[in-house]
Amino acid sequence: MASGGGWRGRILDVEVHRWSALWFDDGSPVRAASAIAPFGSEWLIAQDDATHAAWWRDDEVTRLRLFPPVDGHDLFSDEEGTKRLKPDLEAACAVDHDGTPAVLLLGSGSLPNRTRVALVSESPTRPMVKAADLTGLYDDVARALGVPQARRNLEGACVVDGRLRWFQRGDRRRGVIDASVDVDLDALLAAVAGDADPARVAVGDVRRYDLGILDDLDAEGSVPLAITDAVVLDRGRVLVSAAAEDTDDPVADGPVSAAALAVLDGEDVIAGSLLPTDAEGTVPKVEGLAIVAASTDAVDLLAVVDADDPTIASPVIHLTVSGLT
Repeated sequence: MASGGGWRGRILDVEVHRWSALWFDDGSPVRAASAIAPFGSEWLIAQDDATHAAWWRDDEVTRLRLFPPVDGHDLFSDEEGTKRLKPDLEAACAVDHDGTPAVLLLGSGSLPNRTRVALVSESPTRPMVKAADLTGLYDDVARALGVPQARRNLEGACVVDGRLRWFQRGDRRRGVIDASVDVDLDALLAAVAGDADPARVAVGDVRRYDLGILDDLDAEGSVPLAITDAVVLDRGRVLVSAAAEDTDDPVADGPVSAAALAVLDGEDVIAGSLLPTDAEGTVPKVEGLAIVAASTDAVDLLAVVDADDPTIASPVIHLTVSGLT
């Protein structure tokens, strides 16, 4: 559906208002932002290479621990030889847990140690965090999707009609199609909180998507767009972000030749647009979306970008997408 010059079909209007960067209050960068979700009137941002999230309140950004250190590490990188140890949280969405606003953060499952899930709930003092390893559920999701464990890469999630819609980031050149599966959200939250058996979390309703291929390269080197996150719109439609990242490994990063937004209605891609580059001409690898405000035809969004560089403060794009109907 996409080409080097844009989308074939209905075009979304994307207006970028500004770019900003996320820094912790101690002056260190928020690294590898991979998901963002509203947390009451605030925001919670996942870092895919850390054991803690970034808690964004007005002009304050502080750390919120999600998991204990792994082999003594809280930060992970290729340079230190620790990248494969990271939790790799790649999806986050706002949920209601026992009447309390909360955020569910989910590991990608791209390695056996990346199947941890965290539930962060509001409390009168500091947020309450519960975490669980849900390896069995990840295996059930992979089986439902027909994806081998070595190609499992769950990078986006949103709540649709009371169920968690969980998105597999595709690798079309190697036979893995972008897809989603619906998961029993109440049972999942109970499992993370330790109140239910993870084996009782129901998985079903698989959907598959074709976002298209960028054809500004030759046929052998063409780069498919693959879903990186999702937010729900009205009438069950879903807005997804996607990136054309040239890598043959779900664990390894690669150059990104384009990023896009697309509207899904069921399995149909009904509208889309390529995203503009930043002031330096860099394609933004958008990995997280959150809705700030919405109307029938438009949404104001925050989009967080993973720069694939631990020394760079993760960019945030403030934008409006219109032409949704």
